[in-house]
Amino acid sequence: MIKIFSHYFHRRTMWQIMVYSALIVGALSISLALQAGMFNAVAISASLGRGGLMAAGILTVNFALGLYERPNKLTLGQVRARAVLSFLCFLAIAAGILMILPLQPPYHNTHAWGALLLIASGMLVVRFFGGDILPTAYSVQRVLIFGTGNRARIVGQSLQRNDPSVELVGYFLGSQEKESDVAVRSIFSRESSLTEVVKKNRVDEIVVALNERRGGSMPLSELLDCKLKGIQVIDIATHFERFLGQIHLEAVSAGWLIFGDGFRQGFVRSIIKWAFDVIGATVLLLLAAPVMVVAAFLIFIEGGGPIFYRQERIGLHGRIFNVIKFRSMRQDAEKDGMPRWASAADARVTRVGKLMRKMRIDELPQLFCVLKGDMSLVGPRPERPYFVDQLTREIPYYAIRHSIKPGLTGWAQVRYHYGASVEDTTQKLQYDLYYVKNHSWFLDVVILFETVGVVLTGKGAQ
Repeated sequence: MIKIFSHYFHRRTMWQIMVYSALIVGALSISLALQAGMFNAVAISASLGRGGLMAAGILTVNFALGLYERPNKLTLGQVRARAVLSFLCFLAIAAGILMILPLQPPYHNTHAWGALLLIASGMLVVRFFGGDILPTAYSVQRVLIFGTGNRARIVGQSLQRNDPSVELVGYFLGSQEKESDVAVRSIFSRESSLTEVVKKNRVDEIVVALNERRGGSMPLSELLDCKLKGIQVIDIATHFERFLGQIHLEAVSAGWLIFGDGFRQGFVRSIIKWAFDVIGATVLLLLAAPVMVVAAFLIFIEGGGPIFYRQERIGLHGRIFNVIKFRSMRQDAEKDGMPRWASAADARVTRVGKLMRKMRIDELPQLFCVLKGDMSLVGPRPERPYFVDQLTREIPYYAIRHSIKPGLTGWAQVRYHYGASVEDTTQKLQYDLYYVKNHSWFLDVVILFETVGVVLTGKGAQ
């Protein structure tokens, strides 16, 4: 994994981004150079500027479509559909750039288009048949899990289920472990030392996943020796943070949270996030105004007023505020006054409300909460006081999510399906904790791009 501005990216994703960008810029450069008869400063300048804009545009689209998401859980059919959409978007982006910044004589757009179409078509063919830009063997990572208990089993399952570019070498038995929860055939015998197993099997990373780490259960000298030889050695909590973008509740401890990095709440970060929220919310309100007017009209036609509804939510530092949304349920949805979880097929949702929820239109009035300062564009979703009291008692570290402003969208919303139970909330909390620990303007931008993909595909809609 590669860490950029406190957020972890899969190294395969970074290689794909660099290769794709280089292909676009390179194709444009070669076409211009061939026309000029030589590589000159004018050709290089024209290709870098226009090619760079094209690459940035299509990479943004691909991020929004989830083509760079790791772990990638898209089916082949979904990949094909999104690959075609990516191809069409690339043509539109390239046409727009060449229209705004046309190539000047002696260069001709025809030659540039030929080179760009060749690259884009090649990428479409590769993705359409289930391939990838890079061969899996090029970036395969060989991982050894130190431990054979329940924690080791969880790590092994996450590796095998989520990333084909990771090769699980096996499990190394800890000296204090008496029982095994993994297949015996995948356990290395203690007849060989840890360093010998690592060297013989060309291990790139060791994940320490012991159920018990006290009482001399870890060979510290051997682990240090492996690290000095360039082998990554990480604990189970760090593994889930890097690999799945979550703080796994079964693996984390208060000490790990306290003494680890992250949780930066500096003045500069606060000012940048405030400016980002104000500018972003203003622009989004202007763009969404026609949609909001139509939504309000449809709600009124279907069931009359009220068009909006207000509801108490818990915000920054536990402060109560009123969130405003388009009404998507019947007016008597909670006529007995008892709060209920909203389910995926909730009978209380109106026909217009079902459409709005699928497209996330019902959330748009919360942009006014962002401008007011109660919410941010990106952050953990705010929950109702009734549920917060219950969840704080039942789920460890739940209150940590209130250390930053709640958001219109968030890391949990783009990484996990719609939650309607304590179990779902526990899963989403693991993503919220990752965001609270590692939030930055860069991660905010990544989340907003992925939110576009969620809205376009209806992923996780109620």
